[in-house]
Amino acid sequence: MHYGNILTPEGWRLGEIHWCDGRIARIDGAPVDPADNDAPYIVPGFIDLHVHGGGGADTMEGGEAVTTLARTHARFGTTSLLATTMTATDAEIRHVLGEIGSLMEQPPGKGARILGVHLEGPYINPGKLGAQPPYARPGEIAEIDALCDLAPIRLVTLAPELSGHYALMRHLSERGVRVQLGHTLGTYEQGVAAMEHGACGFTHLYNAMTGLHHRHPGMVGAALAHADFAELIPDLLHVHPGAIRVALRSIPRLYAVTDSTAAAGMPDGEYRLGEQAVTKCLGGVRLADGTLAGSTLTMDQALRNLVEVGLSLAEASARVSRHPADFLGLPERGRLADGCYADVVVLDRELAVDCVYVEGQCVAGEDPEDAPTTRPGDET
Repeated sequence: MHYGNILTPEGWRLGEIHWCDGRIARIDGAPVDPADNDAPYIVPGFIDLHVHGGGGADTMEGGEAVTTLARTHARFGTTSLLATTMTATDAEIRHVLGEIGSLMEQPPGKGARILGVHLEGPYINPGKLGAQPPYARPGEIAEIDALCDLAPIRLVTLAPELSGHYALMRHLSERGVRVQLGHTLGTYEQGVAAMEHGACGFTHLYNAMTGLHHRHPGMVGAALAHADFAELIPDLLHVHPGAIRVALRSIPRLYAVTDSTAAAGMPDGEYRLGEQAVTKCLGGVRLADGTLAGSTLTMDQALRNLVEVGLSLAEASARVSRHPADFLGLPERGRLADGCYADVVVLDRELAVDCVYVEGQCVAGEDPEDAPTTRPGDET
């Protein structure tokens, strides 16, 4: 149970949220404007669909490293995530998927729930690698089916212009796997065609894709003109606030991701991103040549940055919780309502994380279950 300003699908309510057996049992309270009180904010847990690492650990290390990144990001309000792989050899990808598949059979413990895998590469354009290692190649249906047998792949990033990828998109869509366009040199027309073949999102919008020009709209133009969903890294380093505003006006369910690396939650220094060496300094992560290589962003900071850009807290919350849940087709996550998973973040009035619950279990902060609750009007 927690008392505060609770963000429900119908709006803010001042009252108590109760859960049992990992699910929300009921929400008590009356509609409220949070500006009229100083109680904490209670919002849906954050959902990160693009996260490579954290706490010094990288997804491509598999096993315990994935557990470490899940625990690290839980401290910052992420209650569920997709473990995101890098472009690598077939043997490396198969190995890490096997370990993630085994890990997902275990309870989340003190970390975020791992919902599955985001396969970012190797099916991308070798001319638009960004910080990806040089193992890009076209994908084949038989290969992706074999990978799906190792772990639940929920999302795949593809470059639509590579040979055979329209057929691959149709196949993945029929399997229930979401397809995003990214790390691409594709044209506007190829982006539109890809969406007609089953693609439904864009990977870190603006980054590692052909940009918008008034005579050559590029992949960014396809996203802005046609997308319902797209992910974006709101660290205010990957994308200018003005470009974020453009995307917010154009893409109804734009959602935030961290694209974070092992450096997230860690001091400045040297870290790994797949097989690449990266350096964290000045708030960013870069390769030796200065190329941005993922981020150090956490989802609580993403929320605060969206508020800084001009969104209300309720709207910013949708971009870090409800929209990514809807993109994956998860109606029981990303919102606070009866019967939904008790994935809950308690924020103080400065939007700093106070407590985090994953399926009703406290994974960060102090659980006040047995502590007395003080409400406005209570005697002291």
